[in-house]
Order: sequence, then C-alpha cells, then structure tokens
Amino acid sequence: MAVSIRLARQGTKKRPFYRVVVTDSRSPRGGRFLENIGTFDPSKELENQSLKINQERLTYWRGVGAVPSDTLAGLLKRAAKLEAAAPATK
Repeated sequence: MAVSIRLARQGTKKRPFYRVVVTDSRSPRGGRFLENIGTFDPSKELENQSLKINQERLTYWRGVGAVPSDTLAGLLKRAAKLEAAAPATK
C-alpha cells in the first residue's frame, strides 16, 4: 500500500478549506484517510497562519515512507522558509 500525505478539500463553494491527511494513494481526494494531521486555509495566506501541521506526526509518517503530494511539498517548503526567516526579524 502506497501512503501519501495530501490535501483533502473541505469548505463551501468558492471558500475552500483543506485538511492535511495521510491516506492510501488510491483513495479519492475527499475519501477515506488514515489520519488528519493538520489544516490549510488559503484565505489566511497573507497572515502566514494558513498552514498548521502536527510536526511529530508528519515526521513519523515520512519516516515510515509516506510521500507528500507536490502541492503539499511546496507548502511545507514555503512554511519552513517563513519559519526560518521569522526569528531573524525579532
């Protein structure tokens, strides 16, 4: 079973909200998942509060072979970059 970490769409029409879920790669986007490890709200993108993830669980799942989707990988990279820049400005 190939496990992936990806976004599952929630919210209403024209107001998307995403859950970061660990799922079997064959299941549909909004289908069954193994674990919910975070959220992504694109409407809060300007406040840098858009991505919230349980880092312990993310590390665990990546350690056992789960692969993040391309979209989530980009979000994680951008969040890490913002987090690294934040202490330097304080």
